[in-house]
Amino acid sequence: MKLGVFEVLFAGMKFEDALDYIVKSGVQAVELGTGGFPGNAHCNPDVLLNDEEAFKKFKDAINSRGLEISALSCHGNAVHPQKEIARKFHEDFEKTVLLAEKLGLNRIITFSGCPGDSEGSMYPNWVTCPWPEDFLKILDYQWNEKLIPYWENAVKFANDHGVTKIALEMHPGFCVYNPETLLKLRNAVGDTIGANFDPSHLFWQGVDPVYAIRQLGDAIYFFHAKDTRIDEINTKTYGVLDTKHYSDEIHRSWIFRSVGYGHDYQVWKDIVSNLRMVGYDDVLSIEHEDSLLSGNEGFQKAVAFLKDVLATEPVSGMWWA
Repeated sequence: MKLGVFEVLFAGMKFEDALDYIVKSGVQAVELGTGGFPGNAHCNPDVLLNDEEAFKKFKDAINSRGLEISALSCHGNAVHPQKEIARKFHEDFEKTVLLAEKLGLNRIITFSGCPGDSEGSMYPNWVTCPWPEDFLKILDYQWNEKLIPYWENAVKFANDHGVTKIALEMHPGFCVYNPETLLKLRNAVGDTIGANFDPSHLFWQGVDPVYAIRQLGDAIYFFHAKDTRIDEINTKTYGVLDTKHYSDEIHRSWIFRSVGYGHDYQVWKDIVSNLRMVGYDDVLSIEHEDSLLSGNEGFQKAVAFLKDVLATEPVSGMWWA
């Protein structure tokens, strides 16, 4: 396994300075934002697809430092009910696929998206319960008229350009938010669809990441190293469906944390061990969304924690059996 980072954390730095800092921190791989919600501060497909000098300089900056690109990320909502918003996210997706092809990568990261409840909707509608029956009608519309048709076409476009792994981050608020919904879409449109496994979004739903890893198996295409701390008092008082702003930490039922600040070493060692058991021996990409730690401190603490957790050497023969 290798240690990586979702490089958008350093969008405020010059690209080369960010890469130097990443290397100095002992990280081997970078996940780059190419549009959508993460932005494209250091990896703009419009530039890199059309300016060969800029493309060469970009590649040299990474290769000369011994880094690898683990994935391109364009998290967005390409099935947004407002057509102009959806169009922009879809264009980011297609440009990301084309840039991946140019870079010789076969993996990109995004969200499944979430449509509205009808053709006349203005905003996405995330359904969380089956009753009243209106909600089941919404789900049928979202999946069968919007989500599956969109991803059938998106998978074909990706495959035509050498991208064989679309890792969808299982994120509440979108149609794919847990192992069940990930596998539902994968079964509908094929195994180009897999998971970007971010345990932070599973923890607060009450999902045990180890169980989820066993369920998904070889459908895990990427991994975000991010944690969540469950506030026992607020959760037992209000439950986990919490719409208070992330900055209101003391009143929230849960908040995102750097790895180790939500769950201890044993939890993360079990996650790593089970990833290896199902065949994921790839990059763990640190994502920082911890409002109680600076970007620098959260990143450095995550690096130190994961260095003690990662299994980095190939498994040797069982001399004892």
